[in-house]
Amino acid sequence: MKLIDLAAVDQQETSAGEFLDTICDQLGFDYASYAVMNSVQGDVQGYANYPDEWKLHYARQGFHNVDPTLYRSSQSVAPVDWGRFNHDNKFNAVFRDASDFGITDRGLTIPIRGPYGECGLLSLTRDCSDNEWEAQKKNFMGELQMAAVHLHDSVMRSGLLGKALYLPPLSSREKEILQWVAEGKSQQDIGDILCISHRTVEVHVRSGREKLGALTTPQAIGRAIGLGLIHPG
Repeated sequence: MKLIDLAAVDQQETSAGEFLDTICDQLGFDYASYAVMNSVQGDVQGYANYPDEWKLHYARQGFHNVDPTLYRSSQSVAPVDWGRFNHDNKFNAVFRDASDFGITDRGLTIPIRGPYGECGLLSLTRDCSDNEWEAQKKNFMGELQMAAVHLHDSVMRSGLLGKALYLPPLSSREKEILQWVAEGKSQQDIGDILCISHRTVEVHVRSGREKLGALTTPQAIGRAIGLGLIHPG
């Protein structure tokens, strides 16, 4: 599972990062991040206004694979206060290091469910007392939920994230072979057409299934057609 900082992929995609800064400035949070889970490959894409040193350390340590603010919050339909997490080995691995970068373990994640099964996660942190934190949540929860929906919709409309989420990196050969399968050709037929062995065809079909997150070849064909990677036969 990969971690992709979308702001680093395309420097023109600055609106989401600026929006996070605005939320922090106007509502009094220290840091904010937005992440979305790739429903096909399980990758994590998003934006964050954390210090660059922390983002680099987080990626190098692979914390996105164990971070409860991601995988636990994505299982919820309601806002998740990080105080609800068990301080197990995974939690401690992330936040023990985070404290070295001046980042608190006091935070909140708001999940947003999208129409394609994706889950967006708006997370915010603030280093403050218990009373201040409870007041912060009470005063701004409505604004934060609206902000989460607005941010998710805006990012989902961007070509960059949409492409990252819904277009698995099929090779040209995999798409070519799946297209022939969609047109009703057998593996032997495809091998003859492309002048390759039917076993090579089978390897490409299997690889295409895996990349599309499909259990069967018909399911892979249907998903590839739905994503616009190939056309109906």
